[in-house]
Amino acid sequence: MLSRLACHRQLVSPTLLKTTLQTVAKRQPVFRQYARDVKGGSGSNWTARAERTSLRERAMAPPGPNAYAIGKGAVAGGAALGLGALCFYGLGLGSGTSTLENSHLWPEFVKQRIQDTYLYFGGSLAISAASAMAVFRSPRMLSLVSRNGWMSILGTFALMIGSGMVAQSIPYSPGIGSKQVAWAVHSAILGAVIAPMCFVGGAILTRAAWYTAGVVGGLSTVAVCAPSDKFLYMGGPLAIGLGVVFASSLASMWLPPTTALGAGIASLSLYGGLLLFSGFLLYDTQKIVKRAEMYPLYAPRPFDPVNSAISIYMDTLNIFIRIVTILAGGGGNRRK
Repeated sequence: MLSRLACHRQLVSPTLLKTTLQTVAKRQPVFRQYARDVKGGSGSNWTARAERTSLRERAMAPPGPNAYAIGKGAVAGGAALGLGALCFYGLGLGSGTSTLENSHLWPEFVKQRIQDTYLYFGGSLAISAASAMAVFRSPRMLSLVSRNGWMSILGTFALMIGSGMVAQSIPYSPGIGSKQVAWAVHSAILGAVIAPMCFVGGAILTRAAWYTAGVVGGLSTVAVCAPSDKFLYMGGPLAIGLGVVFASSLASMWLPPTTALGAGIASLSLYGGLLLFSGFLLYDTQKIVKRAEMYPLYAPRPFDPVNSAISIYMDTLNIFIRIVTILAGGGGNRRK
């Protein structure tokens, strides 16, 4: 209105201009009040929707270069803590007697129990390795274990869990019997399941095997040099962590690591699982020793080294799988 009046000066009197300015001045508070109402009313809802939309977009955006940084830092911290514990307990600075010191007082049957447990552990690794090689060299078997359908995944889970439950439920007896056959079948099934990992190449698998041997050997040494019950309290926290890692592994099926949220979940499953099963190895090692020491000599059922070996075998297998994944570039280590 004012611009139009300015363009026709000859038609505008001072009285009319003054009246117009007063009218505009009176309407300004009305406009301001209306702006406040819009901002405080539906405008807040629009802002909330915009924030939610931006959060969803950030979660589904491509992962940044530091998507796995937290997981890598956690593993580095765990490695430093493990090395420090190895030096601390290896120098005998811990309070209480260690498993290594108690081993000098073990009777012969306790030593035999622990020896049998680790013989079965080594046998499990050998059977799984041979099974994986045999399946990888058979195109038909490799195609069978490489299927990604839901029925194939559920069948694989059922086969692994079922064979493990059968192997652990059969009473142990020395020699070769149904317990040993079920144990060998369970180890062979697990080897067949991990056979598709051979596609990453022999160099990566060899490095992963050496790294796994170093991790398992170092953690076993820490468990032996530490006080005999130092890590036995970790059962509860480890069980909770297992649930979290399992849930993140399932979530990775629907949220691929090509998104920021999927990369965070994959990092939790990969690096968190590596730390978790390292903790399980400490716990299971001391649990095996404690069970071998405390199990009655004349019990109705003899000591079962097979069930004890399965626990540390599963820990080692999960550590190996995660190290292979990291070396193959699945943990954000892919070189550009």
